[in-house]
Amino acid sequence: MSVLGGATDPFRIWRKTDGAGKALRWARPGASVAAVVACCGLLVAGCGSSGVSKDATVTAYVEAPLCAGAKQELAKHDGRAGDLRVRAVCLSNPREARQLSLATLGANARRATEDSTAVAYLEAPDSKASRFVHPILETAEVPWISNNSGAAAMSRLLTLIPDADSGSLRQSLREELNET
Repeated sequence: MSVLGGATDPFRIWRKTDGAGKALRWARPGASVAAVVACCGLLVAGCGSSGVSKDATVTAYVEAPLCAGAKQELAKHDGRAGDLRVRAVCLSNPREARQLSLATLGANARRATEDSTAVAYLEAPDSKASRFVHPILETAEVPWISNNSGAAAMSRLLTLIPDADSGSLRQSLREELNET
């Protein structure tokens, strides 16, 4: 006989089995739901509105022709812009035998948009490439800097980051670069 005075309330206790009917453990469904809700609460609290924290690492995606210059400029600044660490990720060259590869351009842009630490995309000026890449970057609000010099593009980014609003670093950089 149940302690509930008759039948066991099926919503209070359930039995987890191994598929062959053998009981593995007893648990309350409410406990499982409470655990999931608590975990979600912790995740939301961790994402707070405080933005980029001090000593966080942000990423600049750099097209292949600009990469060497951008990395040299970044090294001059010890890989930092204000309180943030900056890393440069060199992308694949979108030119194959002097032909522009839209597949490579798209893959490069998507790679930047899929990274939550991405704060900028440094590109060589090319109107054909820009028409294809910019809409992809805009969907994730990743700003871009077009320049023939990787060092100049990186220098501009490193100058803008310390003055940007860390609560929305991407948005602040987009506004500063007039790309909103």
